[in-house]
Amino acid sequence: MALYAVIPAGGSGTRLWPASRSARPKFLLPLPGPLSMLQATVERLLPLVPPANMLIVTGAPHAGAVAAQVPEVPKENIIVEPQARGTGPAIGLAAALFARRDPDAIMGSFAADHHVADPIAFRQAIRAAAEAAREGYLVTVGIQPTYPETGYGYIRCGEILFHREGLAVHAVEEFKEKPDLATAERYVASGQYQWNASMFVWRAQTLLDAMRRLLPDVYELLTEIAAAWDRPDRAETMERLWAQLPEVTIDHGIMEHADNVAVVPASFGWTDLGDWHSLAELLASDAGDNVAVGAEHIATDTRGTLVFGDGRVIATLGVEDLVIVDTDDVLLVCHRSRAQDVRRIVERLRGQGDQRLL
Repeated sequence: MALYAVIPAGGSGTRLWPASRSARPKFLLPLPGPLSMLQATVERLLPLVPPANMLIVTGAPHAGAVAAQVPEVPKENIIVEPQARGTGPAIGLAAALFARRDPDAIMGSFAADHHVADPIAFRQAIRAAAEAAREGYLVTVGIQPTYPETGYGYIRCGEILFHREGLAVHAVEEFKEKPDLATAERYVASGQYQWNASMFVWRAQTLLDAMRRLLPDVYELLTEIAAAWDRPDRAETMERLWAQLPEVTIDHGIMEHADNVAVVPASFGWTDLGDWHSLAELLASDAGDNVAVGAEHIATDTRGTLVFGDGRVIATLGVEDLVIVDTDDVLLVCHRSRAQDVRRIVERLRGQGDQRLL
């Protein structure tokens, strides 16, 4: 089946600073490599979605790099949003454009900065979700938890509605925010919860109908923008109306409130690669559980350490469980257990008005 897809390509990946910056966010980086995360996203979708059916929504500073990295996607399919407004407007505009082109379009939304280890199992899950979407459901692909992660939201699965492509399709009982460790352990032990990867499939018109009910102001503005898409005043209309849109995610604005939501639990080695620790977990390590990317690592009496460099040799002695990131203007050293807190450095720099390192 030929599907449609929107790839929201935004954010700066603050927990992967200093490699990820506003000018070169993580979806443009070769993590874990050799392709960039955006290139890998497009590659795993190609067997399901022709390039002409893909839209990439990104900011003006990144549009040129996006076009250069994925030349197979037509340049006119790269939508430049004037300001970041969250996934709600980005995905909603793509739905409006797809529905104009094909009233029966089945579309998926796939973030540009997620890692998938098993593309074949990924595509099986998307085909199952597409079949459920044909029956009128707003479908999310849930990731079967492998440990009690506190950095992800969770989806509580309800009754099995039917099976498609060899996978069960469940009703969604509830979306849960990121839990504390004890709650996450309880979720995983129950077997009733999936990680929320914000990976969605639906009929474009089904999403627009939900948006009309739940986010009417957003719906009206996006409908007006889409109506101007082939007119000479498209750029002016986009600039003027986009500024009026609220910042809202598709999760909070639609999925948590709609009543026709289904989930396809699946397992295909997914991670959002949110910090340096999660990157280290993906990569092959040496006998001391050390990982080196982009640098020669001379490790003596060193264990559990990730080094990420730009060509210089990095030598360590008598340390363990560190993250060392070497760029041309910043050297980051932190404990792997504090990898999620790297964003605090970025917040401090922003608070000081210091853009040199951002």
